[in-house]
Amino acid sequence: MAYIADRVAHDADAHIMEPPNWLRDHADPDIRDRIERPGYANELVQTGDGDGYAESGGDQDRIDAVFARLADRHRSEEFLENEDVDVMNRKNFAATGSFLADDRPRVLDFIGVESQLLFNTFHNSRLYQWEHQPDLDLAYGTARAHNRGMVEFCSVDPRLLPTCYVPLADFGRAEAMAAEAIDMGAAALLVASGCPRDHSPSHIALDPVWRQAQEAGIPVVFHVGGTGDLIDRAYFDNGLPIPADFHGGEENFRSVDYMAIPFPPMQTLATLIFDGVLDRFPDLRIGVIEQGCSWLPSWMKQMESAMDAFGRHEERLQKLSMRPSDFVERQVRVTPYPTEDVGWVTDQIGPNVLLFNTDYPHVEGGRRPFERFEKSLGDRSEDVRQSFYADNFVDLMGTAISALV
Repeated sequence: MAYIADRVAHDADAHIMEPPNWLRDHADPDIRDRIERPGYANELVQTGDGDGYAESGGDQDRIDAVFARLADRHRSEEFLENEDVDVMNRKNFAATGSFLADDRPRVLDFIGVESQLLFNTFHNSRLYQWEHQPDLDLAYGTARAHNRGMVEFCSVDPRLLPTCYVPLADFGRAEAMAAEAIDMGAAALLVASGCPRDHSPSHIALDPVWRQAQEAGIPVVFHVGGTGDLIDRAYFDNGLPIPADFHGGEENFRSVDYMAIPFPPMQTLATLIFDGVLDRFPDLRIGVIEQGCSWLPSWMKQMESAMDAFGRHEERLQKLSMRPSDFVERQVRVTPYPTEDVGWVTDQIGPNVLLFNTDYPHVEGGRRPFERFEKSLGDRSEDVRQSFYADNFVDLMGTAISALV
């Protein structure tokens, strides 16, 4: 029996686990040697079911050997015997279909979801950093490599929906990369939730990006990890030991970082709304993925307050056809964390915004997200649940999912 067996559900946040050479392998020859392997190539790569580790090191032969052993383990009789039962318990590289694309369709069957919107695991911050460097050939070349890798991984099953990155650093290149990504089969255009280096994300010269997404009937999405450091690192110099994170180490994020996660999408979305982007493109959908939802009620109230405070003096606000909260309800969709009170947030902002997700195969998603979301939904109606588990995602994804519903 599938983990979710009694309702239709779509997974709005899931991931692949990229081997260290993944981006290089999909890059054009002229930039391939300029792409350094990510830091985890020199750290411990998890194997087995979470209790065994093998050091990969940076050496290519050692990396290949580690992943060959991982692949062999995933195909072993022992691993396959309890695969359906353990699908939500195995995490990261130990999880079914985490890096072997041919295995991923089984995951959807075992979890019981109709589709998964897939993101990278290790490259959001790198893509954002490259986008903020002067070398735009590298920025757009690495984005192209990322997009090839995502589309290739998802090509094994139409239920796997690839996100393709579009750097917004250069107006002309952003327009061209959006077109390229859509042509290669992007289900969503992934952009940084932070500001480009030299201009606002609401700049009118970026309208061709939003227009192409609207015309293609696919969303633009933000994802956590795409803005570099969330807060000043000095916040952690407190004279106390550094606490372990979800993974047991010090390299990811902890409670203090967590508090800053919503800041970039709050500012960027408000700017897009106030500067009329969502008004100019009323059929465009924006997904805010793995950046929580508890901030939504107060943020929407703050936008309403800004509208009232500045509306008499700012022509851009006077030109808006709706109140800011109306744009959110019509066009913005957001994934909560399983630790958040989805029922309370829904009561504050309405049932049309939040999206079910598992964060598979990441540790942060937990082993029982469905039960946690069900508990927080409490006695809310079946209509609210239907919106949360399925309908809001179908609205977000548009034509990218039309063949599946």
